[in-house]
Amino acid sequence: QRNNLCIGGNIGVAMNTVDFDPTIKQNQHIGPSFGLSLKYTSEKYFTTYCALYGELNYTQLGWKEDIYGADSKPLPDTYSRDISYVQLPIFARLAWGKEQKGLQFFFQAGPQFGLCLGESSKKSGTWTLNDNGKPSRPNNVYEQYDKKVEHTFDYGIAGGLGLEYNSPIGHFILEGRYYYGLGDMFSNSKKDPFARSANSTIHIKLAYLIDIKK
Repeated sequence: QRNNLCIGGNIGVAMNTVDFDPTIKQNQHIGPSFGLSLKYTSEKYFTTYCALYGELNYTQLGWKEDIYGADSKPLPDTYSRDISYVQLPIFARLAWGKEQKGLQFFFQAGPQFGLCLGESSKKSGTWTLNDNGKPSRPNNVYEQYDKKVEHTFDYGIAGGLGLEYNSPIGHFILEGRYYYGLGDMFSNSKKDPFARSANSTIHIKLAYLIDIKK
């Protein structure tokens, strides 16, 4: 049995794309992520340490397009959308290694919830149009440029692997994490242009926690 509680902060980068259907060719959108962290360790089962781990973060997601024309040749056009979220991931965490002084390896997974706070877009001065005055794109998908986020609540599942160094002055954590969005940011009925528009994110995070109860 354990009853250990520690809190602290985290900082990292979020490398995001949006899973559009129909597909939109993209490069990774890179934004900051930072916030508060909490870990509660409840028990040691043989060599496995079982804990709950949660965060409350500000994260900047969005997408950055890799734009080609109707003839499938690269265009000078550029477009990116920044979307700010408050995110709440809640994980079940399993760890192996040193509990007091030393290194632990851990795996954690669970649900993540987010709320959109705002958005902004960046568009190049050069904007290639077709004969109908619409953006020239290989699959004629351009409705995303004028659409604002319609569903501000985001949800999905996330999981990560990492290392935690436990020392007398606190816990130092390095983690790689993947988030798969289940909620779409745009409406997805038959009359809407996108059947899917969900976030897909790779996080690289550093965290520092101190013991509150041990």
